Amino acid sequence: MGVKQEILPVCKAKDLTKQPSQQAWLIDSLWGHAAVGIIGGAPKCCKSWLGLDMAVSVASQTSCMGEFQVSAQGRALIFLAEDAAHDVRARIEAICAHRGLNINNLDLYVITAPTLRLDLISDQQMLTETVDILRPKLLVLDPLVRLHRLDENSASDISCLLGFLRGLQRSFSTAIVLVHHASKKHRAQPGQALRGSSDLHAFGDSNAYLARRKDNLVLTFEHRAAKQPEPVEVHLVSKNDGSATHLEIVSKLPGNEDTSLKDRLIALLENSEESLTRTSIRKQLKVNNQRLGKTLVDLEKQGKIIRTANGWIFVNVNQKKRVASQQKQSKKHKSIQPSLPF
Repeated sequence: MGVKQEILPVCKAKDLTKQPSQQAWLIDSLWGHAAVGIIGGAPKCCKSWLGLDMAVSVASQTSCMGEFQVSAQGRALIFLAEDAAHDVRARIEAICAHRGLNINNLDLYVITAPTLRLDLISDQQMLTETVDILRPKLLVLDPLVRLHRLDENSASDISCLLGFLRGLQRSFSTAIVLVHHASKKHRAQPGQALRGSSDLHAFGDSNAYLARRKDNLVLTFEHRAAKQPEPVEVHLVSKNDGSATHLEIVSKLPGNEDTSLKDRLIALLENSEESLTRTSIRKQLKVNNQRLGKTLVDLEKQGKIIRTANGWIFVNVNQKKRVASQQKQSKKHKSIQPSLPF
């Protein structure tokens, strides 16, 4: 009898598993569900701050930089090779302070090993076991240059390392963020400026790039299977006493017609002669319902809009006083209503 030959597993295209629409994103428009990719940029461009912001966002299901919604809360795991443990904690606490989060309740784990070498089989095995036990939705490794001793310009060397990370992502459905340096030279595409082999640029399902332009940081995005959002301008900001440091979106880049959702919502309500319902706002702004709901709540807390019985309105100081007066009069009127004899 002949020896039966083994073949690779195959199936018809129609039998491939469909991805639920809600799982398309881990962080809406910023990072795909279980996507691998790179946060790239020149030194001192706040790449680590962005990686931490993403990790805190996923672990707490709060908006990344106050703009990008997280699809579902999940555990995050990070390794910051260039920062001492107390510095990592201080940064996480700063982001938590800005968002009103308690670090004690945060489902965020930190790898505290002094080194992690992904070109060593032993370290690959330890990372695999760690991910297997913790099952994080997001793994942040920062920076790539401290994770190996390979030749970054060698496609064969880098492809082996990236192949290991791709296998990790597929085995555990974990999104992976690599923080990596880029040169200061201008390129037609930001990904082309990443230091080392071009395989690094090709590797990413989702990539984010930070570049300094004068006093500003410009954040651009890149996705393999989705339209990329418009670039945004971000700043690293703190309170006057230096606390609650965090990345904050300042605006869309000058020249783009799109603006932040908060600005668009305020402009819509400010120019409306009557209150607008949530349904009406959704139709006019063409925005996700969950994202709109959070923005409405945020603006209401900031005192910029008020919810009335007929919908939402923009308020200046005089309008706010008038609404408060009307509410007071309404309560007073109800309190003096005569009781009925039956």
